[in-house]
Amino acid sequence: MTTLSYMPVKQRAVVDSGHRFDAGRHWAASLTLGFGTRTAGDATITSMVKAHHFGPLRVQRPFYPEGRDGCCHVYLLHPPGGLVSGDALNVDVTVAAGAHALLTTPSANKLYKADSNGVAWTQYTHLKVADGATLEWLPQETLAFDGSRGEQTFIVELADDAKCLGWEILGLGRPASDLPFVNGHLEQRFQVTRNGRPLWLERQSLDPSHRRFTGKWGQGGATVHATLWAIGLADPTEAIEALRAQLPANCRWAVTYRSGVLLVRYLGHERNEVWDLFQQARVILRPRLTGHEATVPRIWLT
Repeated sequence: MTTLSYMPVKQRAVVDSGHRFDAGRHWAASLTLGFGTRTAGDATITSMVKAHHFGPLRVQRPFYPEGRDGCCHVYLLHPPGGLVSGDALNVDVTVAAGAHALLTTPSANKLYKADSNGVAWTQYTHLKVADGATLEWLPQETLAFDGSRGEQTFIVELADDAKCLGWEILGLGRPASDLPFVNGHLEQRFQVTRNGRPLWLERQSLDPSHRRFTGKWGQGGATVHATLWAIGLADPTEAIEALRAQLPANCRWAVTYRSGVLLVRYLGHERNEVWDLFQQARVILRPRLTGHEATVPRIWLT
């Protein structure tokens, strides 16, 4: 049974066209999702068994484009469309044994310019995947406006036989509008564990005033950063060979495998390029990870 809870929060207002907001009005929002299985005849169906939300963060009903006994697709909805100073966004997802869930978003997430006091926003994501369960975390990109300040924490806890495929795509500034990311600060933290043992720990500080931001030994002025991960592959060596053989050959992406985690990294300037790259990588990796072809979520086609 799915339960929904809602609590109203203060409404904020735009004060100018630069997307700065009243620092005294901010939103705290949280979403807790749980996925389990049920039996219908000979089929095992993944169901969304928990959906609690606080503030402007919730989900649409589950979709089953792969059949009722296939993966459960769920779209995360954040009506404000982005984060401003003082906002706190928390997502907690648990996938029980045998379940297979796919989470995505209907549009890009935006990280707006900080207020005059430089107050930061926070975004916290915690994913827990049980034995024999699979989770696909496939949000659309995050766009950081010039002057944005905040912290992103991303934690994945995997049981012994859990599988996870996901990505995070970050675009800095709005180059098409000639508004580069020249001020602000973003802190990103990634943590993936299996049975409590660390597999991948990473911290990235994005500060335009630091030499690393433009240095060739660092970001080299790249405006789009992205990471795709696949955990639980039976034959990672063969998967890497397939990626290198089938993905476009250029110097803007690379693939590595360490401690059970396959990573595809992108560093460049084109959102569409990395979006296409990661979709192609998913076509290659998903059958190898789950035994099922890479069905495209309907929301990506609207």
